[in-house]
Amino acid sequence: MEAEANGRVCAVRLTFPAKAEYITLGRLALTGIARLGAVPFSDEVLGDAKLALTEACTNSVRHAYDGGAGAVSIAYELHHDRLVVEVVDDGAGFDRVGTPADPEDELNEGGLGIAIIEALTDELEISRGVAGGSRLRFVKRLA
Repeated sequence: MEAEANGRVCAVRLTFPAKAEYITLGRLALTGIARLGAVPFSDEVLGDAKLALTEACTNSVRHAYDGGAGAVSIAYELHHDRLVVEVVDDGAGFDRVGTPADPEDELNEGGLGIAIIEALTDELEISRGVAGGSRLRFVKRLA
């Protein structure tokens, strides 16, 4: 846990194998973190954040390692007014960096994950990870 100048910030990092069965752990951690705030998350905010997290993790699990071994890391930051979530992998990376993919392109590739995350969150940033791979960061305002 880290302190913020005008309040409290809870910061948690979770790393798990890039396998679909572990995505539930990320959702459970988010549910627990949501209970730490001074004001409980509304059902809508929590539901949106969990779905956005699921889509981000699913993208890493499905596309980052091409069926090979790897890991997905989630960093959660709970501020008094927002939740910041960052999902990182060291896999193949996104073709496009900086902006979400065009939803029509995702339809052709069989998914709407990035478009769903963009619709459910207040900010979305996609970039290359420090060691390669992908870094997807989203912000969900709590009020």
